[in-house]
Amino acid sequence: MFTRLTLAACLLSTAAFASEDIPDQYLQSVLYSKPVEIIPHVWSSIGATAPPTYENAGHNNNLSFIVTGDGVVVVNSGASYKLAEALHAEIKRVTDQPVKLVINENGQGHAMLGNNYWIAQGVPVLAHVDAAEEFDDSMGQSLQALKGYAKENAEGTDPMGPTETFTDAKTITMGDVTIEVLHLGPAHSPGDTQVWIPQWSMMIAGDIAFSERMPPIFEGTCTSCWIETWETKFMPLNPTYIVPGHGHPTNLAQVTRFTRDYLVDLRSKIAAHIEAGGDLAGAYYVDQSAWKNLDTFEELATKNAGVVFSEMEFE
Repeated sequence: MFTRLTLAACLLSTAAFASEDIPDQYLQSVLYSKPVEIIPHVWSSIGATAPPTYENAGHNNNLSFIVTGDGVVVVNSGASYKLAEALHAEIKRVTDQPVKLVINENGQGHAMLGNNYWIAQGVPVLAHVDAAEEFDDSMGQSLQALKGYAKENAEGTDPMGPTETFTDAKTITMGDVTIEVLHLGPAHSPGDTQVWIPQWSMMIAGDIAFSERMPPIFEGTCTSCWIETWETKFMPLNPTYIVPGHGHPTNLAQVTRFTRDYLVDLRSKIAAHIEAGGDLAGAYYVDQSAWKNLDTFEELATKNAGVVFSEMEFE
């Protein structure tokens, strides 16, 4: 039986300690890291916990795949054509089963910019309708950003949205596996999507969940909604194994600590600041030292505080 201890041993054996100071863990590939089997039949190529750079080729989220017995389901196209192509090469080393579906976890570039590789292979690409709309609005900007940092690794990327969309949920039965593609509610960005496999208690969570690195909070993100979705929809599923959107595979307690607990703490600090008559300039300096060991703390902590202040000022 595959247990939590088995998962822990697997991760330790693959050097599963995150550090944004490691520029690349898989020099033979454009991928940041070689895919590892998280539980039987579920693999993930774990992205960098740093911002996108030339060295990590924009692979700073997790690119996963599920081997069902009658085909492969991929979660995330990646930030470029070349990343999608590299992931496909790794899939072919694992199984002869064809890729039959790609699921985008949200509408950000690192989830969707590789779509055109899969569409060229004749593989359908599925995303939430709100994620598809967000990508349609932002794909030009995302492509320019990719070209700026990835340089030659951006070649071949031609932004294309998903070929199929869903609203609340979509159930897929393939081989021996029933996969529930879910949009549990508002969270990190529009159309956040979770891929839930109840029979294995496995959740490929997307950006509703972060581990090891600080969650970025965007303008327009409703942090109170994110917390509510977490507490009323995500936690009750009680997955044993979780692949977060960013950071290594872990468990519910860990992603709760690094995601929900961080949001609750930041909101409480901003609420106290507002109650004391504080302004936006002062909000940037609320105490977030409890989270200073998270990767991307330096890049995101003050920005997050400012965004949450703007959100909460007139709540």
